Amino acid sequence: MVETAVPMEPASPVFFEGDLSLPDPIPEAGIEAAVRLMQDGRLFRYGEDRNSIPEAALLEEEFASYAGRKYCLGVNSCGCSLFIALKSIGVEPGDKVLMNAFTLAPVPGAIAHAGADAVMVDIDDNYVIDIEDLDRKAAASDARVLMLSYMRGHIPDMDALMAICTRHGLTVIEDCAHTMGAGWNGKLTGTFGAVGCFSTQTFKHINSGEGGLIVTDDEDIAARAVLFSGSYMLYAQHRARPPLEVFERHRYQVPNCSMRMSGLVAAILRSQLPILDDRNASWRKIYATLAPMIDVIDHLRMPVRPDMEEFIPSSLQFSFDGLSDNLIKAFLTHADAHGVHVKWFGNQNPVGFTSRHDHWRYLAGHNSKDVPNADRVLHGLCDIRLPAWLTPTDCTTIAAVLGEAMENALNT
Repeated sequence: MVETAVPMEPASPVFFEGDLSLPDPIPEAGIEAAVRLMQDGRLFRYGEDRNSIPEAALLEEEFASYAGRKYCLGVNSCGCSLFIALKSIGVEPGDKVLMNAFTLAPVPGAIAHAGADAVMVDIDDNYVIDIEDLDRKAAASDARVLMLSYMRGHIPDMDALMAICTRHGLTVIEDCAHTMGAGWNGKLTGTFGAVGCFSTQTFKHINSGEGGLIVTDDEDIAARAVLFSGSYMLYAQHRARPPLEVFERHRYQVPNCSMRMSGLVAAILRSQLPILDDRNASWRKIYATLAPMIDVIDHLRMPVRPDMEEFIPSSLQFSFDGLSDNLIKAFLTHADAHGVHVKWFGNQNPVGFTSRHDHWRYLAGHNSKDVPNADRVLHGLCDIRLPAWLTPTDCTTIAAVLGEAMENALNT
């Protein structure tokens, strides 16, 4: 009797059931602090007739200690923190500010808000600022400021970068929106330059929906920042501030731009600061699990990250290698239909959080020819969120979805 082979049923497509845009919930202690403040009713960070609950001042004090800097100020967004940092170091309308070409729109937005002109610096294949191009642009321009963005948590060689900035006399503002608790060779981001700016937007390392933090060791920058944020003459209520006599040098010269952090935002954040290192450890484990699985998928390439880069991967980036736009779009469509939303920076038009330097047409004098590698790299760059609750099984499923998406695209 001859046995007849039974045809195998094709394997069912993999589907990821989770929501990659879902953040961790606010800790119970933060909810209780917020409710207590709402019951009190005085959500404004300053008290007038009598002291309000000093949640914002306490957060600033605690974050200054965490970041290892003398002074800290809470504001209403990281974009506002970047603007205040520029103004507080003395940037005037028409000044040139160097910035890397891979970043989010609030960075050039802050430069435009300050009335300054952005000078775009190219990036390398691993998504960080091109050190050699920074050297060239610093020499060729009369810029005296670098606004360095650690976009999506990617940190360049900070030893080489700071040597260039010192040689050219550049003041460095660090955009640490994606690097709270990250570092380079044992030194935290936000402590290399004159000012460090952090985000507490929902998809960052600690979550208040919206918010920003500024840190510095410079007493004049700190005092000016507090005044710019809108302290009225109640700056004595700050705890992580310079001496009151420093404010006397600036208080009649600095405008109130009303960019304060509210007490309610600070109350939500304070409970998250003690668990930040644990969250960061979770993100590192997730990345260490998922990144190698993606790196072996045909036509996908993970960036090379040096041992000295102590990054916090709250998101993951990879690049397409050798695919046409049509195949890329087929990959994205399949992945999205199976529960894994992938953001692609190669879209002709900005979508969500994926705008590129060529979309910021309000920037005077910017020409994409000035950053040719950025155009090539960003065209193939993708990004997915990594919520801290992902399990190893979740990572395996996500990688399987991406693998099937590539097979589907190649066989279309």
